[in-house]
Amino acid sequence: MSRARGAVRLSRSVGFRGLIFDVTREAVRLSNGRRVVYDVVRHPGSVVLIPQPTRDTVILIRQFRWAVGRWIWELPAGSIDAGERPSRAAARECAEETGWVPARVERLGAFYPTPGFCDERMTFYRCTRLRRPWRPVHGDEDEQIEPRLFTVREVARLVARGRIDDMKTVAGLQLIV
Repeated sequence: MSRARGAVRLSRSVGFRGLIFDVTREAVRLSNGRRVVYDVVRHPGSVVLIPQPTRDTVILIRQFRWAVGRWIWELPAGSIDAGERPSRAAARECAEETGWVPARVERLGAFYPTPGFCDERMTFYRCTRLRRPWRPVHGDEDEQIEPRLFTVREVARLVARGRIDDMKTVAGLQLIV
């Protein structure tokens, strides 16, 4: 049994094991005595990058997202590997997804994007003092990525017009304005 602030987990079973996350079914007795069942996405955590070649510019990536069926502009992001420090994951993902290696990685905050059913915690990092790596941009096998430099002002206009509707991107941009 596990206890979480007045609630007690009575049982837990894994319904799905995936490459990035697992889904568990958990029977819980709440502090008010009610018994409920939750389906929970268990995720190792991720990093969201705000690559800034200059204070007034930011690199976004255009990526095809199968789940929503279209290409979207977003901040680069990726999962944290087992045993990996989040700041190291941020530097690695920045190089892999933008083609730039940051000399400075600054933690800006961490947030739960969907705490109603998922324990993923996204940690946001500003990446600066960027230099080109010896290798070109390469995403994972399931990724199609196109990086592009924008001014922060251009990105704010795209958000206001609904052209950027990725929540992590909107939240991340608020950390630098």
